[in-house]
Amino acid sequence: MNEDLSGSRLRKQLPFHVFVGLGILFLILFSYIPMFGIIIAFKDYRISTGIEGIFTSSWAGLGHFRELVDDYNFPNLVRNTLILSVLKIVFSYPVPILFAILLSEVRHVALKRFVQTVSYLPHFISWVVVTGIAYAFFSTGYGIFNDMLLSTGIIKKPIEVLTNPDSFYGLAVSTAIWKEAGWWTIIFLAALAGIDPSLYEAAEMDGAGRLKRILYITIPGLKSACIVVLILTIGSMLGGGLVGSNFEQAMLLGNPLNSEKSQIIQTYAFNVGLAQGRFSFATAIDLAQSVISVFLIFTSNAIAKRVSGTSLF
Repeated sequence: MNEDLSGSRLRKQLPFHVFVGLGILFLILFSYIPMFGIIIAFKDYRISTGIEGIFTSSWAGLGHFRELVDDYNFPNLVRNTLILSVLKIVFSYPVPILFAILLSEVRHVALKRFVQTVSYLPHFISWVVVTGIAYAFFSTGYGIFNDMLLSTGIIKKPIEVLTNPDSFYGLAVSTAIWKEAGWWTIIFLAALAGIDPSLYEAAEMDGAGRLKRILYITIPGLKSACIVVLILTIGSMLGGGLVGSNFEQAMLLGNPLNSEKSQIIQTYAFNVGLAQGRFSFATAIDLAQSVISVFLIFTSNAIAKRVSGTSLF
């Protein structure tokens, strides 16, 4: 009897097992199997030696890591990477939360769905296209932004947004918010959907206004989701955090004129490591970032668990 029930249940759940199995297979093929290549971070690997060279190359120990730290540009790379990531957390992290709260207060269902759909569509646009849009808006020669300000007499000469180092952080953060904030709003809307509607009804009967219902019901209901997303964001600080990829933004929006602020660890690894065929050096940089990211995740998770009682694991 139990065997028949389990067999019947397995047949009903077969599509889900296949779906999960494909995801696991993807992780094994593209995440776990390639991990054996980490060993080249401690070797003098040359691409000409092929896969065999991963095992036969001479050991370099921590030489590649020391080279990274001793590089004269290393402090600037770390500074730019951390500042860009911290700015994204400070300015980008609250946006999807606030947007989700605002959407939850919209009573017109059709309008709510339209706004939500429009807000997360930029997520599916590649950073190459986003960069093209940024150039169309902020170029000093033909950009809409400068043309509008010049025509209205607000400015006398074009503003150097794309080439000014001081403008890079603002440009990167604002484009990242525009592209990804709507997508991350989905997570917080899902958390809001789990709040018991009777809580709002009881609060309304007790005379609580809309602002008080948000403060005492909506925001506490988002607590767990906010903490989990914040932990994941802190853990991925070196890669971009909640919204946007630091590497793609720095590569596409960066140029020789703003490299003082746009040059980060990832672009350094690409230019000095991969572009020059120094795969061991690039792997060492990536491994160092991964170790730091794991440390940040465990640290932020422990702090969140002690302070709020909510954690990722």
